[in-house]
Formats: sequence, C-alpha cells, structure tokens
Amino acid sequence: MAVLDAGDPVAVAVTGAIRSGDVGGLRRLLVAHPGLAVTGIRRVGEAAGTRSLLHIATDWPGHIPAGPEVIAALVAAGADPGTPFVGAHSETPLHWAASNDDVPALDALIAAGADIEATGGVIAGGTPLADARGFGQWRAARRLLEHGARTTLQDAATLGLLDRVTALVEGPGPDGTSPSPDPVDISGAFWGACHGGQLGTARYLLVCGAELDWVGYDDMTPLDIAIDAAAEDVVRWLRGQGARRRAELEHR
Repeated sequence: MAVLDAGDPVAVAVTGAIRSGDVGGLRRLLVAHPGLAVTGIRRVGEAAGTRSLLHIATDWPGHIPAGPEVIAALVAAGADPGTPFVGAHSETPLHWAASNDDVPALDALIAAGADIEATGGVIAGGTPLADARGFGQWRAARRLLEHGARTTLQDAATLGLLDRVTALVEGPGPDGTSPSPDPVDISGAFWGACHGGQLGTARYLLVCGAELDWVGYDDMTPLDIAIDAAAEDVVRWLRGQGARRRAELEHR
C-alpha cells in the first residue's frame, strides 16, 4: 500500500472531500490520481498510524455527510473494506463505524464485503461488535446482530440476550458435558449486563457466581458502570444487593 503523509496536498484534498461528503470532488480526485483509493494516510502524534481512506470516512465522530455514497465511491475505485489500521491496533473501518454508532456507514461497509467478524479491535482485540458494546454504541451493536454477528458471553450479556447467555453458561461444551464457566468470565459478563442496563441478565449471572463488586474497564465496578450508563433500575437493584462503587472499596 502506498502511503502519503497527512500534510501532503493530495492527502489534504482527499481527506477534505471525504469528511465533507463531497462525492463529486472525491471522484475527481480518484480519477486524477490512479491508485489513490488504496493509498494510506499517515499521521503522527497522539493518534499516530496509517489509515485507509475508508478509515477516514468512518473516523470519530463518524456520521459524515453522504457517508454511504462516499464509501461506495471509494469501494468502486478499489478501496478494500478489510484494510486494517497500521499502528497501535489493527481495526478495520467497520470497527470504527461500530465505535461511532454510525449505522449507515456500517451497512454500506457490510454491503461492500466488510468482514463482520474481523478481529483486531481496541476492546481486547475483538470484533466490531465488541467495540460497539464496549463503547455503549447500542444501535450499531443491534444492527451487527441483525447482520448475523456472533456473540461472546460478554457481548450477549451486555445486550441482554439471556437465551444466548444461558446457553453459553449451561450448555454442553465441546466434549458434550456442561462446562464450568470461568468465574472471571461470569463476572465480566455481569459487569457488561450492568453496563447495558440488562437487569434480568444481571440477576441471572449473579446467581451463577458473578462477583458483585468486580472491577472492570476504567476501574469501574458494576455499580459504577450502571450509574455511568444511567441504568436506574439496575442501580437500585445493585444497591439493594449491597454493591459498592470503586471509591467505597478503596476506603473500606
């Protein structure tokens, strides 16, 4: 993949056309510069790394004007939806669309052949669905499910898919026997259910042995993340169970 520095005049022009939704200007640039659609843009600093043009179309905060049309123009010119970011992670443009709750971009990428199960995400190296549920992007997460995304235990718990959670916790393992779920996985799934405001799933996982005050992402307990997510019914239930915030654990 050819690479341009972010300050290169062609890189500046194509980035501007993409981010502004100037589909006509983008197409003219792609014609004037053969191979541009498969060229990476390298930047330095806090977000150092090399992005494809499809990454630019899905970069934070997403939801660019004419996003699906921009994506279609890039793909028609040869851009590969599966191209990973080159840097601190290897996320695809679909990871970025999922992280931004950008459903139109997500649909356009999947229609163009993006791998819904691509790994390399900033959430434990996972899939676009892992990014969506990890960042609380619920519309994107639900849309990925509609497209057939597979779910881990934490994915299923965070999204309140109790039937899937039950199957993963109680169902037969590869040897045909019921596995003994890892306590850390159960607690992590419990934390996710509290993040997603999924009271029924949280109740079930607590009965299954989840740690009530398990400390997860950003040093938050289940009570912390439920408060952060404004999941009031889960907050009330957790307090009734004696759950504590991280600050309370440090001063017990």
